[in-house]
Amino acid sequence: MLLRPDLNTFAIVPWNTERKTARLICNVFMMSGEPLQADPRYILQQVLRRAKEKGFDDYCVGAELEFYLLERSALPKLQPHDHKGYFDYTPQSRAINVIEKTMEALMAFGIQSEMYHHEVGRGQHEIDVRYANALVAADNLLTTKLALKAYTSGTELKATWMPKPLTGFAGNGLHVHQSLWKNGGNVFYAAQGEHGLSKIAMHFLAGQLAHAKALSAIVSPTVNSYKRLVSGFEAPVYICWGQTNRSSLIRIPHSSKERVAQGARLEYRAPDPSCNPYLAFAALLAAGLDGIKQGDAPPKAVEEDVYHMSQESLAKQNIATLPGDLRGAIEALESDEVILSIFGVARDRYLEAKKLEWRQFMYEVTPWEVDRYL
Repeated sequence: MLLRPDLNTFAIVPWNTERKTARLICNVFMMSGEPLQADPRYILQQVLRRAKEKGFDDYCVGAELEFYLLERSALPKLQPHDHKGYFDYTPQSRAINVIEKTMEALMAFGIQSEMYHHEVGRGQHEIDVRYANALVAADNLLTTKLALKAYTSGTELKATWMPKPLTGFAGNGLHVHQSLWKNGGNVFYAAQGEHGLSKIAMHFLAGQLAHAKALSAIVSPTVNSYKRLVSGFEAPVYICWGQTNRSSLIRIPHSSKERVAQGARLEYRAPDPSCNPYLAFAALLAAGLDGIKQGDAPPKAVEEDVYHMSQESLAKQNIATLPGDLRGAIEALESDEVILSIFGVARDRYLEAKKLEWRQFMYEVTPWEVDRYL
């Protein structure tokens, strides 16, 4: 194989102070000169080309990266470094030192971060990376994780993006904010549309709801992902959408009056940081484009807390659930040609890898089983 650097990704690594080191992200090619079709970056590039062919200039993505900082000295026990909660702040702490260095590194890489805050879990944090072209956004997300690893390496803290590292606490999500652009304008915006959304945005939303089960195998790709997707922790379980509803799969965030046209977007809440962002963004875009192609309207918005709805009420509103485990997600993906199509010739390899992961998990005797049944 050949690695061809994308020169747009050139940057000086800010944490290597003893010796100047540059960073370049590469595209993967075969020795014949043909792109490696299994390269996740190539897969995303292909779906982005598909969007351009349909008349859209850009698919923009912003991501909310959640992670825990754990006490390294306590490993293998998972001990959060603090007992703080949502938006709590300590001016001077080991965590803030890591976060400040990471944010400075992102600036050095040319990556704009919207904000940082402490999340709801003990020792849990979030960095919001500003929206960009989906390919750039995926690069930026991996760079952010790399920076966090660099600044926690050799320290008392360990960063983890495991979807659900701690029982009884919130999992790590990767909420994905999305919009389509054309001629410099956000085509998701319509001043007179429902929640300020255009018909294109509503079709896009309908497509993602229609393919949500299959998307799970890509945006929530691990066995552990489904320990996060349970009721009560603001993680989506039910396939529905709403504006202020944090129990829904897709949310329509508010934007300030000054940014309402620019800020019109859909927030897909199922992804977690264990996903490959290139594959996740490609799959989400493919689902949305199919919704536009089909021209379907989404079901009625749901603004009540879906976690507390009765089974009768859920059935009456035709609200389905996401797969409850990786096996269910794999089965949904196998039967969804639209989402499978993003992989091209690599489709069978992805399915085989996920099936192998599920089999390995099923063969494993877990500590929970030993504690309960021994």
